[in-house]
Amino acid sequence: MLAQNKIKGQVIDIDNSVPIAFATITYNKAKIITDWEGKFSIEVKDLKLPIKANYKGFHEKIVYASNTTSILTIKLVSDLNDKKAEIYSETEVNNIIKKVIENKKNNDPEKALSSFQYKNYEYIYVSANPDSISSKIDTIRKKRFLRKDKIKLDSSNYRFKKLIGKQHLYQTEKVNLIQHNGKQNKETVLATRMAGFEQPLYEFLGLKLVSYSVYENPFEILEIPVQNPISNYGRRLYSYKLIDTVSIQGRKAYRVYFQPKKLNANRLRGLLYIDTETYAISKAHYRIYGIVNINATYTFKFQKEHNIWFPEKRDFKVLKGNNYDDLNILGGTIKFSSSLENIESKNATDQAYLHIESTPYDIEINQPVTITRPKVKIEVPQSSLKKPAEYWNAFAKDTIDKRKIRTYTSIDSLSLSEKIEHKLFLGRKIINGYFPVSIVDVDLRSIIKYNNFEGFRVGLGGVTNDKLSQKYKVAFYGAYGFKDREIKFGITPSYLAHKNSETWVSATYSDDINEIAQTNFATDSRRFKIYDPRPINISTFYNNKVSSVFVESKFLPKTNSYFAVSQNQVKPLFDYTFVNNGVSYTDYNITMVQLGFQWNPFSNYMQTPMGKIEMEKRHPKFSIQYTQTIPEILENDFVFSKIDFKTFYELPYLSGQKSSILLQTGIAFGDVPITHLYSIVPNNLNRDAILQRVTFAGKNSFETMYFNEFFSNQYASLQLKHTFNKIRLGYKINPEFTVVTRMAFGSNKDDNQHLGISYNTMEDGFFESGIECNKIYKGIGLVAFYRYGPYQLANFDDNIAIKVSYYLDLGL
Repeated sequence: MLAQNKIKGQVIDIDNSVPIAFATITYNKAKIITDWEGKFSIEVKDLKLPIKANYKGFHEKIVYASNTTSILTIKLVSDLNDKKAEIYSETEVNNIIKKVIENKKNNDPEKALSSFQYKNYEYIYVSANPDSISSKIDTIRKKRFLRKDKIKLDSSNYRFKKLIGKQHLYQTEKVNLIQHNGKQNKETVLATRMAGFEQPLYEFLGLKLVSYSVYENPFEILEIPVQNPISNYGRRLYSYKLIDTVSIQGRKAYRVYFQPKKLNANRLRGLLYIDTETYAISKAHYRIYGIVNINATYTFKFQKEHNIWFPEKRDFKVLKGNNYDDLNILGGTIKFSSSLENIESKNATDQAYLHIESTPYDIEINQPVTITRPKVKIEVPQSSLKKPAEYWNAFAKDTIDKRKIRTYTSIDSLSLSEKIEHKLFLGRKIINGYFPVSIVDVDLRSIIKYNNFEGFRVGLGGVTNDKLSQKYKVAFYGAYGFKDREIKFGITPSYLAHKNSETWVSATYSDDINEIAQTNFATDSRRFKIYDPRPINISTFYNNKVSSVFVESKFLPKTNSYFAVSQNQVKPLFDYTFVNNGVSYTDYNITMVQLGFQWNPFSNYMQTPMGKIEMEKRHPKFSIQYTQTIPEILENDFVFSKIDFKTFYELPYLSGQKSSILLQTGIAFGDVPITHLYSIVPNNLNRDAILQRVTFAGKNSFETMYFNEFFSNQYASLQLKHTFNKIRLGYKINPEFTVVTRMAFGSNKDDNQHLGISYNTMEDGFFESGIECNKIYKGIGLVAFYRYGPYQLANFDDNIAIKVSYYLDLGL
């Protein structure tokens, strides 16, 4: 009983496995404080004596060691009755953090220096420690849907251990030039190579997995913005604790621990080393525990000549956290493990991790810096793609990493045999709605459609690709409706007038049908959908023969631009007459100009040999479009103007959840026929029984609003969404729940002009709310919405809409 036993331990939160830093461990009247990762070491002489763990806001936990105990995990339970559980900073450390914030302008290199530039070597790899993996071959029980479980041998751990002992799972290297001239920042990729790819994945080169600067706010982790603990707002969210004073490069530094005031929040935690003279960050450790566990370390070197701490190295590691879902990298699934407890995982791939090493060199400070093409954040020139092996040898470590060398050879061979690069090229085409066949990319959305007017519509369309010409392209399609027995077609030749700005000049002619009162933004990106749900139940279309000349360009920074002049011969395909100045029109001509912009001011762009890429998609985004008819030109019948605007904001959270806001509005002036008014995207059938109204849900449509129920010449709509994490219910059943609220207001001042169709207006406001249960099984889900407010219907059942949803996951 009196045998001495040295025990290592860790104190964690039982709810989320987050380490509890600086908890108090009491044993035999001695007190020990855990480190900032909740770890401690203690010598136990008497096993009868208890080990007590305490921390503010948690219940005390008492445990006992045994003769076999070498590692002890103590899990504390939150004290829900402790109203003072929120942690506050002491005055002394608060003053230190305040001085850090006040002195940022003197310590942040981007603000303190007139200019700087440096080269940066970045090595990203996915790997695992072979020693942490069991080579045991297990017997496993595989569950099968509606069938008896299957028993089989699982040798995946053995094979994984053998593989990881020879090579990494994946790796990529990059050398970039970072420039700052006082006003602008730019990154130019000098060299890059990726295992398995001749041409790099440009989107991956632009990923911002972690912020370059510790002063940046918001601070970014895995492309998710979080509040920086040394920002003014960060002081409201975090508490700070002064640990001690240490020496770094011969200079004294305060060691300050920070954590969220609300202990269960999954925000940043970490250690800041703060220079006692300049109040600059001289070293920093960051941790996040949650769906993924993230460890980031920043080290700096003091530049005495400039009196500033300049970046020396950045180290970033991502492991699996307290989630059950896999994390996707480059279209493949890699499982990341938690390092909180030293328990061997049964799944070997749970030991995998993502590691980034970033090392600056050739640093120049306050020297003249010239930034070419400053409008793009990252530039990838063609010369960076084909660097010889000798170039990369300069970055080899003193101890050669044999696994690194073998990884390139092995994955290059695998990529070639599995045609991985070709599959990714194909995936890029498909996600935009095309399938390449020789010199033509076939338009997948033109093959088959259905609606109430045409019935089944079959067709064929496509656009010529780079194999034919990089300067010219021709888009075309033809289709036939089995119900209306009419042929539709269109052709659009285009010329690339300016490559860098991606300016295309095009002409088009088409003879087709359109849904009435649609609001389409010409600058919206084209994304592939396996079906377009709304037109299935629409019967009010108009025939439109369009002759148009238009220009599309990205010549303005962070902006897609569109300008068109078109002549439209419109013939409504339902009972409708438009009365204008005493004249009745059953068909009419509209000649108009249209100018549209999509502006993404907070996004960052990358210029590559393949074109410009929005590599950091940030919100909000704005779209504005102006339409004006041209009087007395090409037999134009009406004079009217339209202004359309929308903005979209999406806020992702580190937990995996996300919230979004969509605001859209439009106003039309003049004599506007119903074909060009606003119907605000209705998606409900006017049928008596609920089950008769079950159709496919749209992405942003009003599910309880009936087709042709409302028309407006001015409107505003607002949609609010919040999507929760997936819930694991059973075999491949992992629904994703979203709560949605939609509202719209509208009016129409000239109701008496539209004959043959009856409708309502929305001066008092239309409201609906609902729940989407998406991706229940293989992308299929259910949604349910309820209509309420001034336009609620008398029959309760008529206010309910139940729909089927479908999300196509291409895994790209």
